Amino acid sequence: MAAASVRQVNIAIIAPGAGGVGKCFLSQLEQLTVRRPSPKVVLTYICTSKKAIYSTDHVAIPLNTVTTTLASSQQTPLALPKLVDFLGTSGSKTVLVDNTSSQDVADAYPLFLSHGISIVTPNKKAFSGSYKLWQDIFSAAEQSGAKVYHESSVGAGLPVISTLKDLVDTGDEVTKVEGVFSGTMSFLFNSFAPTSGSGGKWSAEVKKAKELGYTEPDPRDDLNGLDVARKLTILARLAGLPVESPAAFPVQSLIPKELESVASGDEFLEKLPAFDAQMEETKAAAEKEGKVVRFVGSIDVATKQVKVGLEKFDLSHPIAALKGSDNIISFYTKRYGSNPLIIQGAGAGGDVTAMGVTSDLLKVLSQIA
Repeated sequence: MAAASVRQVNIAIIAPGAGGVGKCFLSQLEQLTVRRPSPKVVLTYICTSKKAIYSTDHVAIPLNTVTTTLASSQQTPLALPKLVDFLGTSGSKTVLVDNTSSQDVADAYPLFLSHGISIVTPNKKAFSGSYKLWQDIFSAAEQSGAKVYHESSVGAGLPVISTLKDLVDTGDEVTKVEGVFSGTMSFLFNSFAPTSGSGGKWSAEVKKAKELGYTEPDPRDDLNGLDVARKLTILARLAGLPVESPAAFPVQSLIPKELESVASGDEFLEKLPAFDAQMEETKAAAEKEGKVVRFVGSIDVATKQVKVGLEKFDLSHPIAALKGSDNIISFYTKRYGSNPLIIQGAGAGGDVTAMGVTSDLLKVLSQIA
């Protein structure tokens, strides 16, 4: 009798460019194929926004040289509907790894899933966009049997989504979720309003955070609170609240009104010192109460209230004691009583974000291969 053919799962990767999460994921994927020879994981398509590598007969792309071959490739990416067709003709189970933050790719998830193509991704936009897209994604997956995992869309590699899903799926009642969901905001407030010592001027801390690579190229993309609002939208929906979008609840922006429309991030940083007094007042008011100020997101499930903004915390509170750019997420539930289940650790960075994606890929492989 002939030996059973080795089970094979094809992987397609969409990445924004050669760096960041995409690069870290490729290196983890290469290690994974060595560590776990079965099922055989084969890369058959990879693209950035400008370049691609694939062949009509789905030949495996060597992982150890893929970065170099992609950089010199003359092929251009397939349009998303064409990519769905291409992946659907391979004869093998296929997983799409979307390492972008693209709304266009996110909008195409229901199409991929309805063709039986599973998805793993850190792309927040798919799960925090319109509530209809959220519903379409999960109903397409349910109908086709394809899987969709997005652990890294909240808290990078921290097991935030899987923990919340486990709590809900096992019948626990989540009453409140609260935490620091942004590595950038964590770093800023831990250095601006530390639990001991005086901390620096607000504008100086924002400038330092940008120089250290903690902020987006334009720091306003962090300070507007939208990144945290997206993460809260995802968690609120998983907790059972049909939140329409990140614009459906109060989100406090830390961008002074006068600087919202300046031309660039550099100009913003240049003019920010003139507004330090506002943040100093906020810090001083908290200190008078023996507290520190932190930028947090919270979901009150009972009252269906979701909000993002500045809150004051006692020095002994776990949120006050956070260090560096760590995230902390507290789940208050019926089973855990008055002591919440707390997840804490690095909530940003290429390696840990890619780890969340790789871990999701392993979950999909265990279910489809």
